[in-house]
Amino acid sequence: MKHWEHHPEPVEGCFGCKALTLEMNAGDATRDISDKKWTAELRAYKDARAQGIQPNSTHMPDIRRAHEASEILGRPYNGDTMPKAHKITKKTVEVMKEIGA
Repeated sequence: MKHWEHHPEPVEGCFGCKALTLEMNAGDATRDISDKKWTAELRAYKDARAQGIQPNSTHMPDIRRAHEASEILGRPYNGDTMPKAHKITKKTVEVMKEIGA
């Protein structure tokens, strides 16, 4: 703030005056996930939804598990109405068929 002692009003062309108006942006540093990873996860989620699969979340591990569960089930996995994807096994599928789920 010492600069304002020299220029109480901003002076055009003064680097110090211009520097005082800059605002810092942390960008990706404020998030726990980078833009590249974020975009990849959303793209994978969109692809899963296009196949009729409803993962438990947009996080990549959940998307992968939903794909694996779909393969075991032989139909698209639906995280809203079915058990968690990581709990879907061949035995679980047999039980689901017995109860009509």
